[in-house]
Amino acid sequence: MEKRKSLIALALLLVLTFVCMFGAYRVQRAGSKEVPSVDIREGMIDTSLGHIAYKLYVPETATETSKAPAVLLLHGYQNDHETCSAFSIELSRRGFVVMAIDEYGHGSTDIGLLNRGYVNQKVTVNYGEDSEADGTFRKNVGGAERYRLMMNFSNLSFFDDRYTKDSAGNSITDSSCGGIDAYRYLADLPYVDSSRMGVSGHSMGTWSSWTVAAYYSGTEIEPKATVLQCGELFRKSAYDSNSIHFNNVLLLQAKYDEFSYFRDYKANVNDELLSTDLRKEFLGISEAGEWNRTYGSFSDGSARRMELLMTNHRLTTHNSKGIEVALEWFASALGSTSHLAGTAQIYMVKELLVLAAMLFAVFSVIPAADVLLSSGFFREVVQPLPSRDSMITGRKWMTGSLTGILITGITYPFMTQLGHGLLPVPEKVFRMTIGNGFLSWYGLLIIIFAVMTAVRLRKQRKAGDTARFHDLGMAEADEPDRFSWKLLLRSLALSAVLFLLVYTVTCVCESLFGLDLRFIWPFFRTFSLTRLGQFFIYLPVYVLFFSLSTGRSLALMRTEATYATGEAGFLKTWWRTCLQMTGGVLLITLIEYVPFFAGLGPGADLLFGSTFGGPFMSLLIVFVPQVIVFSLICTYMYRRTGNIFTGAFLSAAMACWIVTGGSSILY
Repeated sequence: MEKRKSLIALALLLVLTFVCMFGAYRVQRAGSKEVPSVDIREGMIDTSLGHIAYKLYVPETATETSKAPAVLLLHGYQNDHETCSAFSIELSRRGFVVMAIDEYGHGSTDIGLLNRGYVNQKVTVNYGEDSEADGTFRKNVGGAERYRLMMNFSNLSFFDDRYTKDSAGNSITDSSCGGIDAYRYLADLPYVDSSRMGVSGHSMGTWSSWTVAAYYSGTEIEPKATVLQCGELFRKSAYDSNSIHFNNVLLLQAKYDEFSYFRDYKANVNDELLSTDLRKEFLGISEAGEWNRTYGSFSDGSARRMELLMTNHRLTTHNSKGIEVALEWFASALGSTSHLAGTAQIYMVKELLVLAAMLFAVFSVIPAADVLLSSGFFREVVQPLPSRDSMITGRKWMTGSLTGILITGITYPFMTQLGHGLLPVPEKVFRMTIGNGFLSWYGLLIIIFAVMTAVRLRKQRKAGDTARFHDLGMAEADEPDRFSWKLLLRSLALSAVLFLLVYTVTCVCESLFGLDLRFIWPFFRTFSLTRLGQFFIYLPVYVLFFSLSTGRSLALMRTEATYATGEAGFLKTWWRTCLQMTGGVLLITLIEYVPFFAGLGPGADLLFGSTFGGPFMSLLIVFVPQVIVFSLICTYMYRRTGNIFTGAFLSAAMACWIVTGGSSILY
């Protein structure tokens, strides 16, 4: 009877997954009496370096006899083309042909991020405002290649040689990250009016957008509009302004941008920015400017505007006000009209449907596990929970939990940034930039948690308690003192089957609907062979970390709630596990954003310096929900099987999949 219920639940979750994905597929294609239907195509652009993946949105109104304006969309660091879907959907519904690409090192593009280029020097202010005399321009920057690459993200290939070349022969080769080739491809499509084109990017994509606009400046297909979603500005003295000009530039400014260079290296985004020489030069005025006001004229390309959005860096891509202003900007600059109001937006329907599909797919592992555990090979994975003898309560539980929370929280900003840039690992083996940040952090926590576990067991022995592997969730009940390799291997096989279930669902969704499982940012997408190899390279570290983390928070930290039955027992256990697994990153989230919202600036910048702000701080709003879901899976699997292996292995595989599936890769 229980097996039948589990089968029904599994089938229902999978059906709901595909229903939601079909709904999202229909939303992005639009189509009604008032809105043109949109044909969506995916493909590859051949270049001398390799292939650039793209997703193309073509409204039915765009034909060879009635050519349409077009916009190229460029995503940010650690994202991919689907992060641009909000802009893609809303623009294509209004008659624009839209191309969103995977930039170098991201998504399905097989050209590594290092092809962007780097030099052994950096600036610490906006380009054109630097000086060797005051130390804001520094040569001979050493370290790993990925570190020098990141130090040059805002260094653009059309800048003067002083910035873009060094004495060692290095150079910034293509800061468009493939955008130049993609723009040319888009302009050559037979249904595109190449005289009415624009470009927009977010974060790293704004530097790519500047580069595309500079490269085609003065040509027949030059962008007539550039929209920067959290972009960095620079002075005209950084490049040859006599040969390069930029038409109709809109800057969408996030009030709470975690990256210092997108707020001109100031603590906050406020009205003071409006009176700086940098911002006045951008607006083309001599006095202090205003937010949300257009300066200049669209007719001669001098239109400039800074729109202040009450959001943070990552959410700018899906900010309804920002999208509304961008739609109006492109319509004015490219001479396009639509009866749809800028506020008539549907992109979030697609995002919520895909989010629901992702959750249904992920949680389908629970009834699937119940089906597999009830029969056959996997039945022996289920073991009774250890006795209550070694469980802890009260002050000991609070002390242990608080210790773990503080350790994970305090080490997060330092170790992730160390691994991201300077951890001495072989970069042609460990090729994932964000992956190396987690590699560093997890590696330290593995050592700390292993020592803490050993100390706890030693204390138990001294107190006369029997420290058994069964108490750690690592042994069978009939041989509690002996680590069980059989239990480990069978649990590994079970978690592999469950992982393959979610991966198969993802493959089917991508094949049928052209969509992966995500919410705004990349989560679960299919692997290329290169990325699959990276998955297996990073996976052992993830497995070790999640095994120790799960063993500590569930097995060693058992309470009376662990043994309580039913939904109430599960919830009482889960919130404790969730607190221990997410408490550290939640602590850092509060440290980062409470001072920011209070008007003081990002907490990481204030406490640790801007070096420890940026990518891993902004990643928190993505990372915390992931860990909450993983804590739920680990809690269920431990209570269901009596071992920590199944939940730990499955969570580790999913976490590693997220990092290696589509995010930045060096080679």
